Amino acid sequence: MELAVVGKDQFVTGFRLAGIKKVHEIKDDGELEAKVNDVIDDSEVGILVMNSDDFNKLPEILREKLSESVEPTLVTLGGTSQSSNIRDKIKQAVGVDLWK
Repeated sequence: MELAVVGKDQFVTGFRLAGIKKVHEIKDDGELEAKVNDVIDDSEVGILVMNSDDFNKLPEILREKLSESVEPTLVTLGGTSQSSNIRDKIKQAVGVDLWK
C-alpha cells in the first residue's frame, strides 16, 4: 500500500521532498474533488493525506465516504479546523491500537 497526498503546492511540497510518489497537486479548488476521486479509485493507495481545510471543501457525500473508508484511510493535517486524530485513523485501518 502506498501513501497519497492531495493538496495545494505549499501543502504537498514537503511530502515530495520526503519521497512520496503519489502527490496530486491542485491549482484551485475546482480540481480538488476530481483528484480525490482519482485517489479513491487507485487500489494501490492505503492512506490519503489532505489538509483539513481542503477536506472541508469537498461535497458532504464525499466527506462521509472518506470518513468511513478503511482503504484508503484519510488523515487530515493542518488547517484552521480541528484535525483528525492520527492514532484513531491508524486503529481504524489496522484494527488494533498500536500504542498499547
